[in-house]
Amino acid sequence: MADVAAPAVDTHTLILEAARSRLLADGFAGLSTRKVAEEAGVPVSQLNYHFGSKQGLILALFEQENRRRLDRQRSMYAEDLPLWQRYEQACDYLEGDLDSGYVRVLQELIAAGWSNAELGAAVRELLGGWVALLAEVAREAERRHGPLGPFTVEELATLVASAFFGAESLLLLGFDREVLPIRSALRRIGVLIRQLEERESGHTDVPL
Repeated sequence: MADVAAPAVDTHTLILEAARSRLLADGFAGLSTRKVAEEAGVPVSQLNYHFGSKQGLILALFEQENRRRLDRQRSMYAEDLPLWQRYEQACDYLEGDLDSGYVRVLQELIAAGWSNAELGAAVRELLGGWVALLAEVAREAERRHGPLGPFTVEELATLVASAFFGAESLLLLGFDREVLPIRSALRRIGVLIRQLEERESGHTDVPL
């Protein structure tokens, strides 16, 4: 029986994979289109053909990574599980995203957006998808359990998103557990959600 050849990887995908590898190795400021092209095994002209510029390449990479994780998160929050369990899963996802380098890419782009208005606008639009998703989750909680204390749906979504974005930045800086208990603080929010949900259902034996 003849061997079946593996499907060829298209040039667009090869370049994105190489860009991701070089971005993790060199950072945004040190990213070189020449190195990306070398790693992808294509001429630099192919980067310009597919993405227009270095910035276009980075935005395409981030959009792909961001969309994949947003879809994953949206599917998870759509599951018929208590909200505290879904929140704990979101904390688990954070660990995987730190290990994969996605969080590093995200924070590199946020920092670059401070001084690059065009890049900043694009990153704000992409990050807005996370706040919108969290607003959907908060709106569901409001329908099921009533008012969210003094917060509007949008305010609560903003606080949770900001907590995760800020935590990611501090974790990348290398703060350890003894100085800032970032991971346990985030997970403790899940404990609070569980207490509130189980108190409402008559179960109050959840430890802090």
